[in-house]
Amino acid sequence: MTTKPRILYTKPSITELEVAYATDAAANGWGDRCYEYIERFEAAFRMHLGVQYAIATSSCTGALHMGMAALGIGPGDEVILADTNWIATASPIVHLGATPVFVDILPDTWCLDPALVEAAITPRTKAIVAVHLYGNLCEMDQLLDIGRRHGVPVIEDAAEAIGSIYHGKRAGSMGAFGAFSFHGTKTLTTGEGGMFVTNDAELYERVLTLSNHGRARGQRKQFWPDMVGFKYKMSNIQAAIGCAQMERIDTLSKRKRDILLDYKLRLDKLKGVSMNPDSPAKVSGAWMPTIVFDMKTNITREILKSEFARNGIDARVFFWPLSSLQMFQAVPQNANAWSIPTRSVNLPSYHDLTSDDLDQVSEVILQLHRRYVL
Repeated sequence: MTTKPRILYTKPSITELEVAYATDAAANGWGDRCYEYIERFEAAFRMHLGVQYAIATSSCTGALHMGMAALGIGPGDEVILADTNWIATASPIVHLGATPVFVDILPDTWCLDPALVEAAITPRTKAIVAVHLYGNLCEMDQLLDIGRRHGVPVIEDAAEAIGSIYHGKRAGSMGAFGAFSFHGTKTLTTGEGGMFVTNDAELYERVLTLSNHGRARGQRKQFWPDMVGFKYKMSNIQAAIGCAQMERIDTLSKRKRDILLDYKLRLDKLKGVSMNPDSPAKVSGAWMPTIVFDMKTNITREILKSEFARNGIDARVFFWPLSSLQMFQAVPQNANAWSIPTRSVNLPSYHDLTSDDLDQVSEVILQLHRRYVL
């Protein structure tokens, strides 16, 4: 008797192209070629995103940390962000000595509520971080307008939003700077890694200096730092994998969107159920298809996790509200951020999912819906 293989919630898409490039970097990417794949990766990413500058980093968290430091964020400052986020968005704020200010999310996109952002601005506000959650898009026009009127830069945390497009502009290309993640779970991966992007030449130079232990690009003295910087550089081997992934980016992004659309065909019309929003004007990169049940259905996160586990399927929980964590002060009035995670899960969405896999995942939800709702 054979058992069905477990359906994972995510894994990367790696082909012989990635293996070949990584092998070449490992065998030959030293000496004069030690930055070759890094420079190729940065150039390909700049072109794809339509930005002027890009710096490959060891993580998205590192890109955020350096970008915020370059903006001068420090002790006494406040940075506004959604209460629904992974802690990687908040940790650089804390490391810089600033205070994260958590506001509630919109009920449909699960991203920052612009009205609450504006209400939260004080004389201490130094930045707004717009996180494009699960590939969903923030209301960038409104946030950028708020930023302009108050003299506050808007940072795009596009860690999860490769492939997302807002009114013709790619996620990460609109704010003071953008930051991307290439963790092994992401649509485009280098195993671990990230990218800092901007169209601001001065900001780029500051971050470039910070990224290399504070050594300025024009400094002629060898091993002479001009400031105390960071070490958030990506390796050549990681960048080699990234170069191969960039050659496949359209295919990788399309497959993610196809999976979301396939789920929507099966599930989106169910009563009391919502999924990632998507439209021609706001194209979701569909990194993590997510299903949210209305409170009146009485279908909870625990019920969903239990049913998926019983059927050999991994389900990933919706991010806990950051203000519910012990290191922060609770903000339970952020009702959406506190409620939505209790009745939702992220669905499996790796590139190699088959139609049978999608049917199997969807059937669990359909059965629960018949049991609790119909």
